[in-house]
Amino acid sequence: MSKIQSRRRERFVSRRGFLRRAGAAAAGAIAGPTFAARNILGASDRIVMGCIGCGGMGTGDMNALKSTGAVEYAAVCDVYAPHRERNAAMNGPSCQSYLDFRDVLDRRDIDAVNCGTPDHWHGLIAIAACQAGKDIYCQKPLSLTIEQGRAMVTAARRYNRVFQTGSQQRSESNFRYACELVRNGRIGKLLSIRTSVGGNKLIDWEPDTDPPEGLDWDFYLGPAPRVPFNRRRFIWDFRWFYDYSGGNLTDWGAHHNDIAQWGLGMDGSGPIEIDGRGMFPQHGMMDTPLTYEVKYRYSSGVELVCDSSGNGVWFHGSEGEVYVNRGQLASKPAEIIQEPTRADEIHLYESSNHYQNFVDCVRSRKTPVCDVETGHRSVTVCHLGNISIRLGRPIRWDPGAEEVIGDEEANRWRSRPMRAPWHL
Repeated sequence: MSKIQSRRRERFVSRRGFLRRAGAAAAGAIAGPTFAARNILGASDRIVMGCIGCGGMGTGDMNALKSTGAVEYAAVCDVYAPHRERNAAMNGPSCQSYLDFRDVLDRRDIDAVNCGTPDHWHGLIAIAACQAGKDIYCQKPLSLTIEQGRAMVTAARRYNRVFQTGSQQRSESNFRYACELVRNGRIGKLLSIRTSVGGNKLIDWEPDTDPPEGLDWDFYLGPAPRVPFNRRRFIWDFRWFYDYSGGNLTDWGAHHNDIAQWGLGMDGSGPIEIDGRGMFPQHGMMDTPLTYEVKYRYSSGVELVCDSSGNGVWFHGSEGEVYVNRGQLASKPAEIIQEPTRADEIHLYESSNHYQNFVDCVRSRKTPVCDVETGHRSVTVCHLGNISIRLGRPIRWDPGAEEVIGDEEANRWRSRPMRAPWHL
């Protein structure tokens, strides 16, 4: 056994208790936080953070959180040395870099973390962060599976953590106003919604290679199946493989279907019928469908259709329509969007900056605009679409019990096996 293998074996043995505690936390079996953390912050106190997963998305979130003027980074963590070394240098000599996210969570001086890893790591890291007493800003899509999402909610509630899902459209005024128009009946009775989130990428076959220098490929895979290194499974293109993500249906769908849920007033619920169809690639490496359409029906009778044809959100009512996208807002008739929301109408949670909202809530202990439950429910819509597409048949969903009705095979798709030693 090599020295590196020996050190890894020692680390695995020493961390078994941590893994057991994290799993128990998700199941609701522990009464309180395992680690001490600063939970009371004054209005002028700087929030000490760690970045776990500091590639493009993690670095972007880190810089945006620092731009609030309230955050300093004491730690960065990534399985790829160039990422962590670059970001450690960006944050000055007092910022330490780590390969293992658990070393960041062990530090008692860190108040919160932002998680910018690929999707298949979100659940384990977020649950462990909750147990360690850290608040969390987690990139969307919140989870890889429905089961993981519910476990993240359970852990956040048990440990009283502030948890912001990175679905930042909730902090953009045009999306909020569009949903207020719908919720206040400005388009009449809501009849249907269309979300278009873009198709998935076709990737031709490429040979496996050795990992690049500085990458711990086994740690990158983590709970995902063991496979040889291939650059297409790394960094951006991981999105097109079900082992690590859910394609654009979860990536962009976690944005636009989140807005559909907001406009419907369904932040704590979801659809009851799902019928998805997709065209899968006949060659190449990716396993997510090139194009797809999913029809959802809610208990109110409203139909949501999510497809891969474009990008945006359309609300259709008995007396008009509203279209909203980033930097865009339009209606038919045009005057619908010209009258501000009145004082006596429904006003939704107002946040003008997703990162500032997280900072404010860390200090106040209030619920952020896209809380973990909201993020979980919105990405569940996306996961259900992928389940129906992959099975090739409609499914019925009980949003209260979070179970597929009368279909055990479909129910098993709410979770996925994890490669040892990782588990919920």
